[in-house]
Amino acid sequence: MLEYLLRLALLLPLLGGLIWGSLWLTRWLQSRLHGGGALGAGGGRHLQLVETSMIAPGMKLAVVRFHDREILLGCTRQGMVRLGDAPAAMVTESE
Repeated sequence: MLEYLLRLALLLPLLGGLIWGSLWLTRWLQSRLHGGGALGAGGGRHLQLVETSMIAPGMKLAVVRFHDREILLGCTRQGMVRLGDAPAAMVTESE
């Protein structure tokens, strides 16, 4: 019984450290992949997700802003389809 408690006392903190380390590594990698590099000459992002709406399990509508255009996409498990586009609406910073 004492051997079991000693193993538990050693392995439980090790397991907790591995879990914490994997979560930290995942967060670090996501910030490097998505927040890191510049996509254009100005260093800003050209593609911005404006809004999503789930219409059924596995089916979404998404509005993305790309080069001053808002594009409506239908997203399913099989792929994406462009449903329409319009000029981007002006956003005010007063709120």
